[in-house]
Amino acid sequence: MKIYGRRVWLLAVVSLLMCGNVWGNEPSGKSAARVGEQPNPLVVQTRSGWVKGFEQEGSLAFLGIPYARVERFQPPMAVTPWDTLIVCDHWGPQAMQMVGGRQLTEAEMSEKNCCVLNVWTTGSSGKRPVMVWLHGGGFDSGTSAWNPGMALARKDVVVVSVNHRLNILGFLDLSTCSEKYKMSGNVGMLDVVAALRWVQDNILSFGGDPGNVTIFGESGGGGKVGTLLCMPVAKGLFHKAIIMSGTILNVNTKAMSEQLGKAVLKELGIDKEHIDRIKNVPYTELYAAGQRAMAASIGTRKPGTPMMWGFGPTPDGQTLLQQPFQPGFASISDDVPIMIGTTFNELQRPAYQQPMSMPQARTTLQATFGDETDDYIQTFREVYPECNPQDWVSIDWLFRPKTLLTADAIAENRKAPTYTYMFTWRSPVTHASQHGHELKFCFNTLHHSKNELPEATKRDLRLADLMSSAWANFAHTGNPNTKGLPKWKPYTPKNGEMMVFDYKCLIRHNHDRHLQELINRHCFKQLDEFKKSH
Repeated sequence: MKIYGRRVWLLAVVSLLMCGNVWGNEPSGKSAARVGEQPNPLVVQTRSGWVKGFEQEGSLAFLGIPYARVERFQPPMAVTPWDTLIVCDHWGPQAMQMVGGRQLTEAEMSEKNCCVLNVWTTGSSGKRPVMVWLHGGGFDSGTSAWNPGMALARKDVVVVSVNHRLNILGFLDLSTCSEKYKMSGNVGMLDVVAALRWVQDNILSFGGDPGNVTIFGESGGGGKVGTLLCMPVAKGLFHKAIIMSGTILNVNTKAMSEQLGKAVLKELGIDKEHIDRIKNVPYTELYAAGQRAMAASIGTRKPGTPMMWGFGPTPDGQTLLQQPFQPGFASISDDVPIMIGTTFNELQRPAYQQPMSMPQARTTLQATFGDETDDYIQTFREVYPECNPQDWVSIDWLFRPKTLLTADAIAENRKAPTYTYMFTWRSPVTHASQHGHELKFCFNTLHHSKNELPEATKRDLRLADLMSSAWANFAHTGNPNTKGLPKWKPYTPKNGEMMVFDYKCLIRHNHDRHLQELINRHCFKQLDEFKKSH
């Protein structure tokens, strides 16, 4: 963001007057003042002050708009209004996180100023559906800059993406130490709620409909969507939800988060009487203490573990009623339509780079499936007859089983419809349909994804157009059906209805239920043991 002072502001106004383009003092809700009858669509008045965007690939983009101000371990507060023009022409700072390489500047990564959001729209008039994107990276890392929304906005929606507090700054539970810090364990998600409130207050000025908001996210972003479905403070701030590859179970309990909070204070040598000293601990020192405390108390999560814990949202009976995907969501969201799905390979290490014989695959599988290895292979052949031994060991063993269980639970017990999908398109580089590969399609940004797709074909472009249309249509009506796709009905456990997104999109019905039961039985033993002990 560039903030112009009063003197430069006056010069800018004079310049605009000379050019025949000036802003007046119209009330909030008008996107820009007029010269004659012509508004300036790049200048918008929010409740906190004026912002100026720029044209980006056929849409109007506003990057790095402040939506809240924060103090360490406190809930977000209303942003301080500004009386200057903020030029929002580049990404605002991401939340504090551990990054390799060069040290990032305050403008790139900030503790105080990370609560910023971005808006893409095709005009300030009208009331288009709003799609609020929550980035991946678990609850530990990531940035909204990973997934720009300019192309999706051209599907007649307004796209908003959010930066918010992460890791120890967003989720350190100090509630046992002081009433002042009773909400510290969930402030990262309260930031997201503040962003949704900003949407309610301001999005009409960007041509969006505050009464038609869809939240969507992938990986950790999908987990955030699920978490919002269990937060009373978020009820009514959104109306539809899309969960993409996000069903890793968060097993944090209040007892676990309190134990971790105490362990962090012990690592830092801070007692309850001097709790405020934690506000002055440098971030890198605080983060390191958090990792040591986790290892010494509740344990450190290993990569690939089918559940997460540590610095993430914790049910407290007030901010968060329950963890999502256990197997469903809080009843407060029963009226929210949901679309939920996965990719074919997800985070499984693909075995497509070298030949693999059937005996080699069987040996690899026996380490996981034991006496049921032959049943797994036979079932796999029935479900995917065109696949090979490399697919047997490369298919997703993490997200799809719990996605199916969640879909079963919510389709039976909720009022609103559920739609399920699987993305099976394969990258010409990795020959796999991996975690996050669908993002460039639903955002329709293939030209920004040269690593996985060096040269997009007509078939690639068509699939991206279909998927982004389906995502946008779901935001419009709660129904993702769009021209070019086979008829897609809401999911029930009986019909098992699932859309397969690939060069040829098709509908499958409970095609892999037995296969997923096998995977669930053998790949989630650690989760089962955890549940038994808690």
